[in-house]
Amino acid sequence: MSALIEFQGFNKFFGEQQVLKGIDLSVHSGEVVVILGPSGCGKSTLLRCLNGLEVAHGGSLRFAGKELLDKHTDWRQVRQDVGMVFQSYHLFPHMSVLDNILLGPLKVQKREPRQAREQAEQLLARVGLADKRDAFPRQLSGGQQQRIAIVRSLCMNPQVMLFDEVTAALDPEMVKEVLEVIQGLARDGMTLLIVTHEMAFARAVADRVVFMEAGRILEHNTPEAFFTNPQTARAQQFLEKFSFVSTLPKKIKELEPL
Repeated sequence: MSALIEFQGFNKFFGEQQVLKGIDLSVHSGEVVVILGPSGCGKSTLLRCLNGLEVAHGGSLRFAGKELLDKHTDWRQVRQDVGMVFQSYHLFPHMSVLDNILLGPLKVQKREPRQAREQAEQLLARVGLADKRDAFPRQLSGGQQQRIAIVRSLCMNPQVMLFDEVTAALDPEMVKEVLEVIQGLARDGMTLLIVTHEMAFARAVADRVVFMEAGRILEHNTPEAFFTNPQTARAQQFLEKFSFVSTLPKKIKELEPL
């Protein structure tokens, strides 16, 4: 089966500094890949290149069989198929929750308003925020705003979702409600690429863990193998900072349902 996403010999520079160095990574439809590594290793840059927010400088990047580094790539269309949620919510403060969600489906995709509204309301109910449809962002907690940002992206019907440290700006008590939404997407078979420092979440949700260091992929493995028997000294050093990894839940299917 061909990969949905495929990086081959992928490079990225910021000025003279090479931040991604010959990345080879394939992701299949329905797979959940969690990218781990120290700050500054290139994790977020990799996601931003896939979404066209950063310009690549060599190699190949294919999505759904198409080469994205072609000069004729329509990144506006790609971003409809590759949803991305950041640690900052980027909600429009002057618009209601529902209007924030519907902006893309109505203005970009030109969808029928009733159908788009029905989908938005169904997604809001799914994340437990049906009663916030007419609220404004300033009236919501950080966790609620992040769940709205996820719904906004899902309402574009993407083929894959990218999550870049989506809990980094949240208070600890708000983290769980956001991670539960992502766990639900994983159970539903959504293709996910996730950058996170939440080790328990990574082990629970991932089909495969990718570990990066200094712009390179040092290893990738199942979460069980990675967390119990890392293959590189650098990954071992990274995990030693998290003394609780041996007690982490092993598979998302073993967690209580939402």
